[in-house]
Amino acid sequence: MILTEQTNKQIIFLKPAFRQMVWGGDRLGREWHYEIPDSNTGECWGVSAHPNGDCTVREGRYAGEALSALWEKHPELFGNTGLDRFPLLVKIIDARADLSIQVHPDDAYAGIHENGSLGKSECWYVLACDEDSRLIIGHNAKDRAELVEMIRQGRWQELIREIPVKKGDFIRIEPGTVHAIKGGIMVMELQQSSDITYRVYDYGRLVDGKPRELHIDKSIDVITVPAARIEDTIVKADELPQNVMNLLCACACFRIWKADVTRTVTFEQAYPFLIMSVIEGKGTVNGQAVRKGDHFILPDGFGEVVMEGNMQVIASTI
Repeated sequence: MILTEQTNKQIIFLKPAFRQMVWGGDRLGREWHYEIPDSNTGECWGVSAHPNGDCTVREGRYAGEALSALWEKHPELFGNTGLDRFPLLVKIIDARADLSIQVHPDDAYAGIHENGSLGKSECWYVLACDEDSRLIIGHNAKDRAELVEMIRQGRWQELIREIPVKKGDFIRIEPGTVHAIKGGIMVMELQQSSDITYRVYDYGRLVDGKPRELHIDKSIDVITVPAARIEDTIVKADELPQNVMNLLCACACFRIWKADVTRTVTFEQAYPFLIMSVIEGKGTVNGQAVRKGDHFILPDGFGEVVMEGNMQVIASTI
C-alpha cells in the first residue's frame, strides 16, 4: 500500500515519438528543441500509447517502459478505468505545407470498418500562425446530394469553408467534420487514441511519383451534412483569466483545460489521470522543473498539484 501511494505521487514524464510527413517541417527542432529525425517532421506525439507511436517513460521508477505497457501492467496508475486501451493522444503538428482535406469517423463507424479502432474526435489549440492564417473547418453543401455532387465533380473551392484563425484559438473537430491545417500553422492536437483519417482531397500531390490514397466513399459516408456552425466550434482562448484552470472543452471523449501560470497555482488532481503539456515558458510542478515541450501524466491519487513559474499549460483527461 505504501509503495502504491509513493508511485502514485510520481510524475510520469514521457519521451515523444515523431512522424515524418510530406507536409512537415523543422520547427519542432528549431522552436521546441526536440531531437527530430529530419526536416520533414510533421508530428510530435507527446502522449501516446497508440501502436503507430508509443511513447516511453523518460525517467523514474518506470523509465524506458512504453506507455501502452504501463497502461496494461499498472491500471491503478490510471484509475482502473477498465478501458481496453489508453484513450487519448496529444500531438504537436508542424504544417510547413497544407495538409490534405480530410474527415474522421466516429467510434461506431470505425469499429465496423477499421478493425475495431476508435473513431477520432479531436481539438486544436493554435500554437503559432501568421497574421492572415486560415484553417479549413466544415463545408458549404446544403444536403448530402449536393455534397456528393461537389466531391465527385472536384468543386473544392465551392465546397470547402475556410475560417481566419490566430494564436490562442481553440477549435473543436467532431467526427464527420471536414477539416485541414494549412501551411505555416502549428497546433496542439488533443484527440482520441486513433490514427484513422479519410482523405477527401490532397491537391494532386505526388509522393514517390504517386498520388496518396484518397478515401472518397468512406468520406461521403461519414461527413456531417449540413456542417456545424463555426460559432459552435471555436473558443478564443488567448485572453482567459490567469492562474486558474480554464475549461475549454467537456464532452464524452475528453475534458481539456488551459492554465496561464504567473504565480503559484494549486488544485487537486481528482481524475483517473491528468495529462499535462507545457506549451510556453518554464516552471515547476510539485517542485520538479518543467519547460516548453514537456509532456507528463499525473496519475490517479496524485493529490494536490502545485504549479509555479511563468508558463502556459494544456491539461486533459477523459
